[in-house]
Amino acid sequence: MNFKSSPRVARVVFSLFILFALIGSVTVETSARGRHSRGRAARKAEARGGRLSKRERRELARSGRRGGRVHLSKREMRAERQRDARDQAAYLAKLEKRAGHKLSKRERAAEMRRFGSKHRREMEEARRRAEAARQAAIARQRAIDEGMRNEAESNIAKDNTVGEDLEVRNAAVAALGHHAGTVVVMDPKTGRVYTVVNQDWALRRGFKPCSTIKLVTGVAGLCEKVIQPIETVSDGSNYRIDLTDALAYSNNQYFQHIGGQVGFDKMVSYARELGLGEKTGINYVNESPGRVPLFKSGYAVNHMSSHGDDFEVTAIQLAALVSAMSNGGRLLVPHVPRTVEENSTFKTELRRRINIDNDAWKRMVPGMIGAVNYGSGKKAYRPEQTVAGKTGTCIGQGSWLGLFTSYAPVVNPRLAIVVITRGADAHGHLPAAVAGNIYRALSSRFGTQINFQIAEGSDDEATPNGGRDKKASALNEEAKETKAATEAEENSADAADKANTATANPSVNDSPVTEKSKVKTTSMPVDNKPKTPAKAPAKTGGNDSNDGRPRRIQPNQQ
Repeated sequence: MNFKSSPRVARVVFSLFILFALIGSVTVETSARGRHSRGRAARKAEARGGRLSKRERRELARSGRRGGRVHLSKREMRAERQRDARDQAAYLAKLEKRAGHKLSKRERAAEMRRFGSKHRREMEEARRRAEAARQAAIARQRAIDEGMRNEAESNIAKDNTVGEDLEVRNAAVAALGHHAGTVVVMDPKTGRVYTVVNQDWALRRGFKPCSTIKLVTGVAGLCEKVIQPIETVSDGSNYRIDLTDALAYSNNQYFQHIGGQVGFDKMVSYARELGLGEKTGINYVNESPGRVPLFKSGYAVNHMSSHGDDFEVTAIQLAALVSAMSNGGRLLVPHVPRTVEENSTFKTELRRRINIDNDAWKRMVPGMIGAVNYGSGKKAYRPEQTVAGKTGTCIGQGSWLGLFTSYAPVVNPRLAIVVITRGADAHGHLPAAVAGNIYRALSSRFGTQINFQIAEGSDDEATPNGGRDKKASALNEEAKETKAATEAEENSADAADKANTATANPSVNDSPVTEKSKVKTTSMPVDNKPKTPAKAPAKTGGNDSNDGRPRRIQPNQQ
């Protein structure tokens, strides 16, 4: 064909060439886009500020379940994508500087593939190392816990049981099971000690009291008129709480506020008056006097008043303290009758009468009952008898500590039980469950069946569960701190710990406590007067459980 004579044909051919060239470039770009869609999705997510689409989150979750990979949170994924973007930019800048010119799109894509492959291998290796380190840490903690359990069992085997009540001791040992801990059971009216399980830990080793120090703070606040009869204090959120709720839910801010107003000197003075920092005089050798702080100022006083910083208490000291609270302020000398004659003619020995008004003891009782009926110590609840107690959970002496100090029945106290446990299973209020099983085992001998009047109110009917659970979640700061401190640990070791607990001591889990309890708070009579015939229970709402548990009316404090 003569193109010179046909310029029109030449233009058509040139146009077709340009069109084919454009179509080819689009095809190549589309293919490259398909090959690198994942990298572009990452860059798009980076441009969105690290936000992931639902599909990307699903892929991430699936990758977290494969090959031992760790599932990352949204914040962690954003941070990782930002680090990847910075690393990619630095890598490309280094290549361009070395080449002396800017790379083409194809070259950049190829380099990004190589970089991504290398980065993924490095990340997988880092995750494998981190997982191996985590598993090693879990193994070390389990070895430490097993060592403490073995030490406790060895100590229990060496206990001097002469004069102890074997029925009570067998119940306490069975309830403690294969846990590292100690148990003290005594008569709060006479000071007679029925049993001390693991006497080395109960008598000769001091532990941080954790939230059980709030009993001292509450008594000090009442005596110093810092806690008014009808005063409520804001917990920093939407609730205003009184002493009863603060004790029941173990609210830290309330007692920090009270302790700061009482002051360090008076707090320590009341602690000593209640028997802390001195020997109880029990007839065992080498009893530890414990310890009280020497000096604190500022916020340290507030924190000490809710967490027991720099205090050390023994289980027998807590038993003597809670016994004094139950018997009207008589601090007794704990004593084990060693002979038959001493047992038959047992005499109560009074250390001193605590100089505290009887009304202070009475006002502490509803909160301690609430702790067992619906609060932090609800694992100790038993329908056979009304239990008053206080929980404590924290890290002290190099491990988790769990404490529970209590007495029952409330109207006619016959048992004071203190349980202290150590190890990873101590922060789940295990001591309360142990004490509850001891009360159940001994209820036929020491229990008193008491039927209290059940009352209802409009607030209860309006929010049978949701309001109570929401408030409990907001006020239970002890549980919040424990959850924050154990979140990483529980993700990996919780299932194994529960399995070990169930295998070693099935009785502790006999009475599981559900998250959404229908139990209401209770207002209890505390005078040790002859029992009068109880009135017929008021009719309850249709949504409430009729489990016979004492309950208490609370106004809407939101």
